[in-house]
Amino acid sequence: MKNIYITTAIPYVNGNPHLGHAMDYILADVLRRYMMMRGENVRLQAGTDEHGSKIYKKSVEQGIPVEEFVNQNAKKFQDFIHSLGVEYTDFVRTTDADHERRCQAIWEKLSDHIYKDKYEGWYCEGCEGFITDKEHDENEGICPDHKKPYVKLSEENYYLRIADFKDRIREAIESDEMKITPAFRKKEFLNLLEDMPDVSISRPKESVQWGVPVPGDDSQVMYVWIDALANYITILGYPEEDISDFWPANTQIVGKDILRFHAGIWPAMLMGLDLPLPKNLLAHGHITVGGEKMSKSIGNVIAPEEILGKHGLVPFRYYFTRHASTTDDADFTWDKYEAAYNELANDLGNLVQRLATLAKKNEIAGQQGELKDLPEFDERMEKYEFNFAFEILWRQIMDLNKRIDEEKPWALAKTDPEKAKEVLVVIIKNLLDINKRLAIFIPDTAERIDAIFTAEQIVPPETPLFPKA
Repeated sequence: MKNIYITTAIPYVNGNPHLGHAMDYILADVLRRYMMMRGENVRLQAGTDEHGSKIYKKSVEQGIPVEEFVNQNAKKFQDFIHSLGVEYTDFVRTTDADHERRCQAIWEKLSDHIYKDKYEGWYCEGCEGFITDKEHDENEGICPDHKKPYVKLSEENYYLRIADFKDRIREAIESDEMKITPAFRKKEFLNLLEDMPDVSISRPKESVQWGVPVPGDDSQVMYVWIDALANYITILGYPEEDISDFWPANTQIVGKDILRFHAGIWPAMLMGLDLPLPKNLLAHGHITVGGEKMSKSIGNVIAPEEILGKHGLVPFRYYFTRHASTTDDADFTWDKYEAAYNELANDLGNLVQRLATLAKKNEIAGQQGELKDLPEFDERMEKYEFNFAFEILWRQIMDLNKRIDEEKPWALAKTDPEKAKEVLVVIIKNLLDINKRLAIFIPDTAERIDAIFTAEQIVPPETPLFPKA
């Protein structure tokens, strides 16, 4: 048994959970369930990023004390994660006293690579990020994500000297010591790395009232990077505890838009701390709607709760793990979602219903499945091609439907009842074999299938697994 550590990016709590967050959590849960199926000891981290000016301003707008505001929104994200059928072992909040204390200790450990300097340039309040002149000019002075002009700032901040680590970061990525998936994202980042500047890791307290105080300088608070990125190791107890049982992380799952922070700033921090780098960075794509990026201005934003409310959790997980690419952008439309639900009903739901009905008629007792070797499935999972791995299982489900149609056990029962039973037992056992891996993607349905076909006497469900409206 190996120790496996999987992480998800921690979201700001100034807004509601969206489909990008859902992808983070579901992909992490799929990987967790796969590793557990293989007998590994898995920790899965989740959490919330609760400091910064955006959060403070939002709490003021709503007339709520900032502590109460972040408490409410942290619970909102925890409830959302549970609504996706995702089970984590660790949940970190950046306002936790342990996290704040450990961040300050990390700052002090990095002090040889930190310096103070005056910054004059552009800042995006929406991104809470500093913008180079080149980015400012390319975007014509307006943030493409938040549709707001960049702000000119002049202030004195602390910086992490990324230049100290660039060569080592490049070597680690090129050698796959820290592997980036998909490969084209690796190439994109290596092109960015050359021009990556030193990064501001503090803001004046007069500008950001809500944050972790910088050790030895009460006039400054930590800026997002050390505060937020450090969560992956502070939740394990670093620097007070030995974290080598679970660090380095096996897989850190992030959206493609924040890969550059995790591939650039984060390894610089780890190198400065003399800690090993994560083994894998998995960058997933975004969810578009009808081929367009979701945007409030366009009015095409779809909340995860809206989709979950349509047919429940199982179709949600099915769509976003089989019909959405693990690493590329994926498109959502209600027509595609309905088509996916009909697949579930026709291919899997009908299989379960008629197989259980035939088993009852032929008085077949419950069976047990086996976790047989499936090398092509494992190969896809290890490459983080979860949608292709799911497709392998679905082909097997279709093969069972075809086998029933071809062998016609209902007709065979009239002439050779024992042979009909043999045929049905083989199909049931095959379904239970497949079901052990289906549990990685759609655990609720897998649990129901297992309950039906392992019972002392097989009885079809009173209502179909996926009823049609």
